[in-house]
Amino acid sequence: MGLLDWMIVIIPVIGVLWLGMYSRRYLTGVADFLAAGRVCGRYVISVGDIANALSIIGLVAYVEVHYKTGFALAFWQHLTGPLGIVMGLLGFCTYRFRETKSLSLGQFLEMRYNRSFRIFASALRSLSEMLANMIMPAIAARFFIYFLDLPRHFYVFGIKFPTFMVIVLICLTVAIGIICMGGTMALVITDAVQGMICFPLIVTFVVFMLWKFSWTNEIVPVMMDRVAGESFINPYDLSKLRDFNLFLVVLGIFTAIFHRASWIGAGTSTAARNPHEQKMAALLGTWRGSVVAILYVLIAVTIITLLNHRNWSSEAKNVRDNISRRVAEELVEDPEQRADFVRRIHAIPVQVHTIGEDEPLSQTKNLDTPILDEAHIALKEYNGESQGNAKFQQFRTLFHQLMLGMSMRELLPPGLLGLFCLLMVLAMISTDDTRIFSATITLTQDVVMPLIKRPLTPKQHIMAIRLVAIGIGVFFFIGSSFMSQLDYINLFVTLMTTMWMGGCGPVMIFGLYSRFGTTAGAFASLVTGMLMGFTGIFVQRNWAHLVYPWIDKMGWVDSLDRFLITVSKPFDPFIVWKMDAVKFPINSYEYYFMTMMITLFLYVVVSYLTMKEPFNLDRMLHRGIYNVEGENKEQLKWSLGTVFSKLLGITKEYTLGDRFIAWGFFLYSFVYNFLVVFVGVIIWNAITPWPIEWWGRYFFVVYLLVPGCMAAFSTFWFGIGGFIDLFRLFKDLKARVADPLDNGRVEGNVSLADVAKFEEAERRQLEAKESEQEIDINNPEI
Repeated sequence: MGLLDWMIVIIPVIGVLWLGMYSRRYLTGVADFLAAGRVCGRYVISVGDIANALSIIGLVAYVEVHYKTGFALAFWQHLTGPLGIVMGLLGFCTYRFRETKSLSLGQFLEMRYNRSFRIFASALRSLSEMLANMIMPAIAARFFIYFLDLPRHFYVFGIKFPTFMVIVLICLTVAIGIICMGGTMALVITDAVQGMICFPLIVTFVVFMLWKFSWTNEIVPVMMDRVAGESFINPYDLSKLRDFNLFLVVLGIFTAIFHRASWIGAGTSTAARNPHEQKMAALLGTWRGSVVAILYVLIAVTIITLLNHRNWSSEAKNVRDNISRRVAEELVEDPEQRADFVRRIHAIPVQVHTIGEDEPLSQTKNLDTPILDEAHIALKEYNGESQGNAKFQQFRTLFHQLMLGMSMRELLPPGLLGLFCLLMVLAMISTDDTRIFSATITLTQDVVMPLIKRPLTPKQHIMAIRLVAIGIGVFFFIGSSFMSQLDYINLFVTLMTTMWMGGCGPVMIFGLYSRFGTTAGAFASLVTGMLMGFTGIFVQRNWAHLVYPWIDKMGWVDSLDRFLITVSKPFDPFIVWKMDAVKFPINSYEYYFMTMMITLFLYVVVSYLTMKEPFNLDRMLHRGIYNVEGENKEQLKWSLGTVFSKLLGITKEYTLGDRFIAWGFFLYSFVYNFLVVFVGVIIWNAITPWPIEWWGRYFFVVYLLVPGCMAAFSTFWFGIGGFIDLFRLFKDLKARVADPLDNGRVEGNVSLADVAKFEEAERRQLEAKESEQEIDINNPEI
């Protein structure tokens, strides 16, 4: 990049960091550091979430998946639409969690279960979260190395430094620096500003990519050029897709409900000024999601077109050769073998594929196949059979993940190169600091603090959080440096989070909505999920070089293969299990689903067997006599006139503007996105199936044109709302009086800040009952 590109990147980033430093003046207590004083408005949360939704790891994972599967599966994901609508409008889980006034997940778990479970569950969640997210800096570092074409090493005063490690260190230093400045308060402010910067940047790249590539002459023909059963745009032709198919849609529907609250309890999920504002922020999040979705879709389709259309064959050759060369620098240590590897890959001729004349492409035979086949042969020659298979698994993973950086470098001119780098830097900062802080809050508040018998002062408490954040940063640095990722990012993250997500769903959902859940049931669910998660991680990571060779040595390969085929046959073609020397036959999604079914069963059965008395939900949710703050929680009653309001989640807290937003969300998300573009299209195709060309037009309208209009409207709407809310946030923080007891500690299933208030409320209720009894005794005729 030139000087102009570097200035485009550096100046806004310095501005964001200055704002984080500026926020320190408003830091007066623990609640400010953990939940921004609980005074945030809906727009400052929603605009900040735009920056969080846009991440390097998310974009790389999106390209990685859709490069293999296309976009036909996205049609069936409209099935999840009504669920999202209902949960968003009703504030499912988010509203009740905000009612608990918990500063962290563990505070809620102790109020609902007990302190031992709080410590165990929080430690497990933190470990799972850290293992899943520790690859973020590594993926970001690789992206910037490839995108900026940086050398593997550089020298300072004659000392050799690895570029990868330095970039990882910079990524983590910036993220942890913002956390230490002001915690959630600094994150909310900097993320909101980053979100406002991201809006125009996204629009710029959307316009550029639509100008650079022809939708009808290049993009759609490439999407159409797939073998039967693996269509990239026809949702009725997906029978041969593996890993990312219709089973993923079913899993998505289930987990949308089951894990609605599983990652709640950190950062902005507790920062709104009241439960209603938290609910509205979540509702608005659906509108702003269309902005990020357009960018993701366009980048993915342009990379697919770049690497597969004959008009871009020479650029595609450069991209594939450069990726292979750079990956070889990581995996092939011997210089002579590395030179031989690069020579063999470079010798592969330019792949020119003529659509309509050549055989359609497939997952097993495509323009990447010659590269991957030659790499597999070479790596087995250098390392032997089993070790070569393991090396090839790493090569294949990195090859697909690094397409984003190399392809965008090939496509973008100066100026836009700097703007895209800025967009990715902002995405990296907002994602890294948010996820590190999520683990920090859980580990500090719910593992460290409950073990400290003597209460800390607010200053000591905040210092402890900062030290834990630095410790997690060190963990991420070590993990990014030494953790090899052997699978798709989405599958890797799913497997790593199974140890928490496998058993936490019933703990959270029934904890918020049932009175029968017990601590024993919660332990049974979480311990089982943890053990199954650890087992899955061990088997997958050691499959190619340890587990499969051992099974082969024992002579069990054929019998296990027959067993797996028999068990999975009823679900064929969506679930297909068969022995493979390179990859574990049960993918992470399938293993994850089995774990959730087992833990759900255990939670319900054990809870019913061990329940002695129903749990007091009103006290935990600050309802009834425990509504000591006097918040308006009056619910609308069912009647013919309020039926639609009830279905939309509208209560008496809703203003006229809130009702307009709720109805607009319902009409766009349910009437248009579900009834029109999904149900209506299914009915049409049941009568007259569409030709494949029509699906190309469908995806342009549904995934680009309409969301583009929504994005343009949202840019002004959220921009204005974000500015207003940001200034109000500073004003409210300045006027706020901190409560030193509001620090996340719990006594007797009640937050320490509420103990005295609840005791007074219960005393008044008891006095009122005694007074009524005295009246009844003195006036027997009444």
